[in-house]
Amino acid sequence: MRARDLAVKVPLVRLDDPVAKAVRVMADEGLPGLVIVDHRDVPQFVLRGTQVLRLLVSQYSDDPALARTVDEASADLFWSEVGARSIDDCLAPQEAKRATVPRDATVLEVAITMSRLRSPIVAVVNDEGRIRGCITLNRLLTATELPEA
Repeated sequence: MRARDLAVKVPLVRLDDPVAKAVRVMADEGLPGLVIVDHRDVPQFVLRGTQVLRLLVSQYSDDPALARTVDEASADLFWSEVGARSIDDCLAPQEAKRATVPRDATVLEVAITMSRLRSPIVAVVNDEGRIRGCITLNRLLTATELPEA
């Protein structure tokens, strides 16, 4: 089995897209993370779900005590404070990793890439480096013949 056989199409998210769109795509598609692409559909990096969550609360990240000053009703709506900020506005560059595999990568190569980068999602790219789909950890594991427990 090859990466191209496991890849599924997901809505693309770009660096200049609003954080709210990124969160909505991840939630609606049930994804464990997102692949961020440039204007040519070339993957730039992958964000794990917790990194996407961090985009939402980035204004509190440097001072978690600040969150204690927010009342419960307002805390329940924390996601609405993100406004029109883009992914690029909120992302710390050191957090981003590029997780891609070629279309002809084997299941073992996909697993090694996910493990090495600690990423639950990888982008499958063609020879030009453009995204052809994504493979999630769950898809990889359910497509693999696991031993009986």
